[in-house]
Amino acid sequence: MKSTAYRAATAGSGGRIRFFRNLVRSIVLGWVILLAIAYSLEGPFLRLPLFGEAWMATAHLAFDCLTLTAAGWVVGRLNRDHAMVTAILFALTLCFWDFGDALALNVPWLLRLMRNSFHDSRYFDSLAASVETHVLLFGCLMAGAALSRPREKPVSIVASKKMLK
Repeated sequence: MKSTAYRAATAGSGGRIRFFRNLVRSIVLGWVILLAIAYSLEGPFLRLPLFGEAWMATAHLAFDCLTLTAAGWVVGRLNRDHAMVTAILFALTLCFWDFGDALALNVPWLLRLMRNSFHDSRYFDSLAASVETHVLLFGCLMAGAALSRPREKPVSIVASKKMLK
């Protein structure tokens, strides 16, 4: 049994063009959703005096998780046959940007911190915390994509008995 990715890649140029068109469309709309939620909803909501200073970092991380889950869901939903592949490629596009205070995702800074921790051990604690944060955020992105995949038909004992007759 061939996978849908294999069939799409070998279906000829029409199948490959459709695959890449869906891939690009999903990634672009994922960026639109990510930026819209991060700057239009999350930023103003966090400025409201709902959270004390002690909870601000936790609230920011929670909203970042929700934002990336929503973006992962949109990316996966728009390319349902290849939801996880599209989410991985979308995650790779996020690795090159610094979102400032809008999103706690900053892979270039994480790489610099990793380099600094090899030279000076006092950077190691913040490196560990940053790696944990990035793993959580990318995990939320992948969870959103996993939630967007089509439901599989449940296995049934009754159906297998009918097939035996």
